[in-house]
Amino acid sequence: MSVKDKFELKLGAATREAFGKALVELGKADSNVVVCDADLSKSTFTHLFAKEFPERFFSCGIAEANMVSIGAGLASSGKIAFVASFSAFVLNKGFEQLRVNVAYPQVPLKVVGTHSGISIGEDGPSQMSVEDLSLASSLAGFTVISPADEVATFALVKEAAYFDGPVFIRAGRIKVPLVYGPEQKFEIGKAITLLEGKDLTFISTGLMVAECIRAAAILEEEGISAGVIDIHTIKPIDREAIANAAASTGCIVVAEEHFTDCGLGVKVAQVVCETNPCVMEFHGMGNYYAESGTPEEVLTKYKMTGADVAVTARKALARKK
Repeated sequence: MSVKDKFELKLGAATREAFGKALVELGKADSNVVVCDADLSKSTFTHLFAKEFPERFFSCGIAEANMVSIGAGLASSGKIAFVASFSAFVLNKGFEQLRVNVAYPQVPLKVVGTHSGISIGEDGPSQMSVEDLSLASSLAGFTVISPADEVATFALVKEAAYFDGPVFIRAGRIKVPLVYGPEQKFEIGKAITLLEGKDLTFISTGLMVAECIRAAAILEEEGISAGVIDIHTIKPIDREAIANAAASTGCIVVAEEHFTDCGLGVKVAQVVCETNPCVMEFHGMGNYYAESGTPEEVLTKYKMTGADVAVTARKALARKK
């Protein structure tokens, strides 16, 4: 079966919307679930929870640092507490509180950053969080999750709710292709191999997983066999999946909607160096910020399409030879 036959990649909902729907289901099943938001509930989709459970929803205003502290207090008292805002706000403005009030005492707060990456589009570079995976991963004891589509987000939010320890979940603004069917099972810390390849392996996360599948389809027409691995859990990373890919294909391309200097690629490279060194290339944002524009314009200009990822793959394969 060809790559195109295996994956239709029909457009699904935004991962932020799937997050909001998962919260409602969690709230219906468990009265201990509480949610805090920083005056962006319609954008983060926590307004769905607020409508169903107003007594368990806390609007903290435009005060992300305070929101994190309030959430940490709720989580410390036995509540299953979620805090949500744009990634650029909750991590940048709330970092000290995340470090001191959550990471240091290992409070099991669940932190969700929406509108991540450059795909936020028209809101511009001040709100494009392209360092959030790095910031969250730098917090001791944090688990960091970056789902590829609405199915993955819905499942992983529910998994994270009862996960032992603090968790950061990355979500996006725009609708993204459906990579998974409803029957797919997810386990925090366990990568998912979507395609097996012989010549190289794409390792990706978030919305770039679908673009890697598209890149694999392009390469297939050229007689190149490319595998695709979805690293939905950035930390702790699935070392075994990465090591096996490096050993089996000897060529890895990491694609992410994030700075390449400090994102998924760095973590993958560390594992590869420690296990099975091989040719690697990194596809993502360089040492610059994007401009404002529609999501489609921005993603195209900054080369976040399957065709662009395929170009990086050919570069890696040329080095492999």
